[in-house]
Amino acid sequence: MLQNIRDNSQGWIAKTIIAVIVALMALTGVDAIFTSTSNSQNAAKVNGEEITTAELGQATEMQRRQLLQQLGQDFDASQLDERLLRNAALGNLIERKLLLQSASDAGFAFSQPALDQVILQTPEFLADGKFSAERFDQVIRQLGYSRLQFREMLKEEMLIGQLRAGLAGSGFVTDAQVADFARLEKQTRDFSLLTVKADAATVQLSDDDIKAYYDAQAAQFMSPEQVVLEYVELKKDAFFDQVQVSDEDLRSAYETEVGNLSEQRQAAHILVEVSDALNDEQAKAKIEEVQARLQKGEDFAVLAKEFSDDPGSAANGGDLGYAGPGVYDPAFEEALYALKPDEVSAPVRSEFGWHLIKLLGVQGAEVPTFESLKDKLERDLKAQQVERRFVEVSNQLEDAAFEASDLSQPAQEFGLEVKTTPAFGREGGEGITANRQVLQAAFSPEVLEDGSNSGVIELDPNTVLVVRAKEHKMPERLALEQVADGIRTQLTQVRASEAAKAEGEALLASLREGQTPSEQAQSWQVVEAATRSQDDVDPAVLQAVFRMAKPEVADKPTFAGVTLSNGDYVVVQLKGVSEPEGALSEEDKATYARFLASRNGQQDFESFRRQLQDKAEVERF
Repeated sequence: MLQNIRDNSQGWIAKTIIAVIVALMALTGVDAIFTSTSNSQNAAKVNGEEITTAELGQATEMQRRQLLQQLGQDFDASQLDERLLRNAALGNLIERKLLLQSASDAGFAFSQPALDQVILQTPEFLADGKFSAERFDQVIRQLGYSRLQFREMLKEEMLIGQLRAGLAGSGFVTDAQVADFARLEKQTRDFSLLTVKADAATVQLSDDDIKAYYDAQAAQFMSPEQVVLEYVELKKDAFFDQVQVSDEDLRSAYETEVGNLSEQRQAAHILVEVSDALNDEQAKAKIEEVQARLQKGEDFAVLAKEFSDDPGSAANGGDLGYAGPGVYDPAFEEALYALKPDEVSAPVRSEFGWHLIKLLGVQGAEVPTFESLKDKLERDLKAQQVERRFVEVSNQLEDAAFEASDLSQPAQEFGLEVKTTPAFGREGGEGITANRQVLQAAFSPEVLEDGSNSGVIELDPNTVLVVRAKEHKMPERLALEQVADGIRTQLTQVRASEAAKAEGEALLASLREGQTPSEQAQSWQVVEAATRSQDDVDPAVLQAVFRMAKPEVADKPTFAGVTLSNGDYVVVQLKGVSEPEGALSEEDKATYARFLASRNGQQDFESFRRQLQDKAEVERF
């Protein structure tokens, strides 16, 4: 336990940043923030700032995906309440908006150079250990962001992280609180256990018992609602043989590819931020003083460590690593690309303040030959043509399916095969019936009740479907013969557990009255000096042991009873409680103090969140 506390009580800011990057890479729902706000309808207003219905729609959808992933394939998706999902998603968006507003009001800031450092050092953006602008663009495109959107998202997450860390990191505890916690944490207990087994062999069930349970629990024994689908499937790959690429197109694509290659530049900088402490004129004067010292021969890296306001690079002598065009602020980038190796720029004004920029190194772009790129370019050009054709035919398929009374005509028109799925329920099945969009379409009123063809469903980026209900199987009560064995097993376990509990509670009552059943003395399991994390004791029993009152007299134990998950009943006899001896070591004291302060800080942050919500002016539409 102490090691767990030690591991979990350090590095607030580092953990926050890591969590943000992991969340961004895992796409855990924050992508709803950058939905287009062209839709004039709003879902809510938070202190006058809008949350659009488009944002809410994407947040709700992401929450649904997360829940289904957590609950597993066996969970019935129809059990998810759309209204509850929507309300929960809106609550999360409102809370995020409040935290961002509070961070802004408190003056928290995360500079663009610091964002640069986070991006440049994020493992997902590295290739061969170095930042790759191409890899960066590829990753954020997959997440659905432009560069500006990604930077803005990252900035907002860092601001919320700063706010959380600032509040949570302010928690503190007294020495007395640390001592009390350590005393309880290091406490050990001596006890004995007597287990009354839930013995299924002692339970006798008649056919009447089975029938009575079957009749009383009729709702448990219904077959699931199921549907059988017909569907046609359109594959993007089928169009590759229908398109051709000319040599002229390949040459043109090669020239474009080569023209887009850019060199990578390793920059270092010294930043003097324009802030409340320094206005523009003062910041410029300070950077000019640093420039004068450079001109006298002082070392750039040493001066960066002393003067730079960019915490991400100052410790490294201002080194920002290698990056290509489009990563830095435009004014910064223009000055950087005007330098020669080891040359230092004149003072440069960006939106963050005043910089001195040094070019540490240049990596020239390696130009591949036409032959080495030909196959790739041909695939890319064909893919572009196929994509356009695929979209065009998908739209035509949707129109044809809408106008047809079944799938035979669209299948014949586009050369497709009408396929049939096995029967499946609302929880889904295998193959295409595991897809959420297929499930939604299959059990929609239009398909299930009206007998219409569905619209085009995107199964994945390369496949679209149109489905139609072939058969609808309503729930029916299962015959007793089909479920009798399951009922017998379940009812036997229940009655065995009830019998064990009754016997255990009778024994517990006699023990509390001072009686000692000597015939069972050999069955007691003795446990001495058990800690709160004892490995060889059932967690439910251990929890009960440490909740029991300390015996008032050494020879008068206290008793309790616990029902285990397997139906057994355990009688607990608490004999003694031992307190730790000696003073805490300084290391343990510091660890406990960090842990308690961290826990208090988290509670403070939760209280702060509730206070923001209580005081906020929130309109829900």
